[in-house]
Amino acid sequence: MTRQAASERGVTIGAVAFATALGEAARSLALHPLPAVRAAADFATGSGLAAVASLGTASPWYALLRAEHELFARNLRDLVAAVATDPELGAPTRRKLAFLAEQAVAASAPENWPWSNPAVLRRALDTGGRSLLRGARSALRDLAAGGAPLQTPVGALVPGRDLALTPGAVVFRNRLVEVIQYAPRTAGVHAVPLLVSPPWVNKYYVLDLAPGRSLVEWAVAHGHTVFAISYRNPDAALRDLTLSDYLEDGLLAALDVATDVTGAAEVNVAALCVGGTLAAAGAAWLAARGERRIRSLTLLNTLLDFTDPGPLGAFIDDEAVDRLERSLAPIGYFPAAGMKAVFDLLRPRDLLWGYALRGWLLGEDPPASDLLTWNADATRMPAAMHIEYLRTCYLENRLAEGKLELAGQRLDLGTVRQDAYVVGAVADHIAPWTSAHAGARLLGGDVRFVLSTAGHVAGVVNPPGDPAAARRRYWTDAPLAADPATWLAAAVERPGSWWPDWAEWLAARAGELVPPPPTGSAAHPALEPAPGRYLLEP
Repeated sequence: MTRQAASERGVTIGAVAFATALGEAARSLALHPLPAVRAAADFATGSGLAAVASLGTASPWYALLRAEHELFARNLRDLVAAVATDPELGAPTRRKLAFLAEQAVAASAPENWPWSNPAVLRRALDTGGRSLLRGARSALRDLAAGGAPLQTPVGALVPGRDLALTPGAVVFRNRLVEVIQYAPRTAGVHAVPLLVSPPWVNKYYVLDLAPGRSLVEWAVAHGHTVFAISYRNPDAALRDLTLSDYLEDGLLAALDVATDVTGAAEVNVAALCVGGTLAAAGAAWLAARGERRIRSLTLLNTLLDFTDPGPLGAFIDDEAVDRLERSLAPIGYFPAAGMKAVFDLLRPRDLLWGYALRGWLLGEDPPASDLLTWNADATRMPAAMHIEYLRTCYLENRLAEGKLELAGQRLDLGTVRQDAYVVGAVADHIAPWTSAHAGARLLGGDVRFVLSTAGHVAGVVNPPGDPAAARRRYWTDAPLAADPATWLAAAVERPGSWWPDWAEWLAARAGELVPPPPTGSAAHPALEPAPGRYLLEP
């Protein structure tokens, strides 16, 4: 974990007027005090009952604290829900209040504090206090590095050594991306290549993690010629890049490479998160020009309709984006640490307080984790592109409404008539599955919608051989419906990973088996081995 540059400190997507939201809530309660009075009365009554009940337990103090926290959480959520019925409060304020309530509930959990967690005292006694000393050192280290508890050991897993190991070569590089072509593993490959379009918020290797957990490796093993986009980590020199640049220098450039190297006229595209938003926009851009260079789309935990962006919406409103734009002007990019901080706050119990407990109170070192290594490997984003993305998609929802223009074309998702395989995840806190379902309904082709267990990343990194896959399941085989609950009620539940289902679907759209193409071409020769230069640049 590195120290943030002084110029980057305080620059986050969370430069939001939460104080304003609290002020509006206070005004609402002053005018309509009954919800607060009722919540206080319920809490007092519940506390008395909890105190009596705790006396009959083996550990009355700890039992009382747990019961009090449950009461606090329930009453706070009920109070926020009651305040949210005030028609004077706008949607941004309601989202902020709900977000703040969940932060308070997570922070106040008894397990987070030494006086209310018996495990902390037991560990201190068992180690003669050494656990507390180790925890204090860890807390000082983490606070000096930015404040968040360490989630995985620095340097335990390294891209190019432990992660992103699928063999291949960089066959193209421009100012924004490298394109990697992966080496074949089968005697024959499908004639239609596969292009992986990752998010640019982090490095691309979330789709090429450790061997056995790599979607890229899986696709190569199933007979696909796979190309992947690896985004550069932009600095101030790229401050003026826009979404149109990401389309032209990113997705469209990579399509050119894949078709040139393989000789195929079309390419299947598999994309994750904002990489999926760009892929769908790219398909609409091509349709507007009368071109069909994409055979099929696989969209993983992707937002196309931003009507309900989930908890992340608490950080994005007109005031917040205006403030963020002003704060980015001096440095020219959105800092990597800013986005990671927001994503951690969306899951505070798992990604903040859980690691603070283990590292700061119990004095334990965190285990090595490929997913958390990738999560910490965030990237910067050009100021112009980032503000444009927040405004046009999150605030104005132009892509869903057919009003977004990129690189000279107006985009209509209804003209995207390719078959699409769209995946959502039950616990996704960044792209809620109901919103992914709403976006899938905007596409003009045949859509197979799949709902996976787990969250935004673990719902995608779902290899069949992984021990966790035995506990997972997915739902599919139902037509899209206006109401996602209606779709879910009609869907068929299946055990395990969705990867085999996708492999079968993709194979049917990837053409006949042909001899593998060479690595690179005359126009796009191999430049260096995968994972390439951009992945390893700080």
